Amino acid sequence: MTDPRDTPDPNLVTRADPMQISCPLIDLRRQPDGKRERQLLLGDTVTVLHHDADWRLIRAEKDGFHGYVPARALGAPQAATHRMSARATHAYERPDLKSPDLASLSFGSRVTALSETAGFIETNIGFIPRQHLSSIDHLDTDPVTVAELFLGTPYLWGGNSGTGIDCSGLVQAACLACGIPCSGDSDQQCDRLGTLLPSESPYQRNDLLFWKGHVALVTDPQTMLHANAGDMAVAREGIEAGIARILDQGDGPVIAHKRLQLP
Repeated sequence: MTDPRDTPDPNLVTRADPMQISCPLIDLRRQPDGKRERQLLLGDTVTVLHHDADWRLIRAEKDGFHGYVPARALGAPQAATHRMSARATHAYERPDLKSPDLASLSFGSRVTALSETAGFIETNIGFIPRQHLSSIDHLDTDPVTVAELFLGTPYLWGGNSGTGIDCSGLVQAACLACGIPCSGDSDQQCDRLGTLLPSESPYQRNDLLFWKGHVALVTDPQTMLHANAGDMAVAREGIEAGIARILDQGDGPVIAHKRLQLP
């Protein structure tokens, strides 16, 4: 079966329309009604490559992943002015925290400001607390600090949001927030992110440790942070203890220790 990260079959590419995700969160599926490969967030820009009844074959511009989403999840592109900088928030009907909430949004969602009040920014999906938004031009500087926002988030295979995330989704969210291009899967991240270090190199904050099918961020020389199935959540773990645990459970040794090139 075609890898959803590869260039789609050119026989399926009947058009190339720019669109964006218009709902808070949607699964990106390998085929219509197929399994989840990754997730896309509100405001993610995509290119529609093919129409298939109520489904659209799309390519996500942030990482090149392609797959199917329901046609209803797409809308006309709008220039984003802000992105979500909190793990999660709500969009409200009015600039009043007691007004009805219209949607739950996750870190990294992109929105368009229509107006502003002292406490809220009116967007195309409702009023969002302004302290949960950053200018679209703002870049974070420390991937670990971004990843720590997700501490305690439930593990979800293929997840990319504050309601559920996996190891590569966590690394991607942290890197993209810092302006570091980042693929969606850990094997691609292992190939493309950072500089490979010699074995036995000391660990440094924002280093990446890779196993076959898994990735973790180093928070300090003794500790790593990762979304993992052992905790079924984003959690901190001692590096040496984690390496031993993963080896003991049959998932192999660390295959790469890499150092990110920070902006």
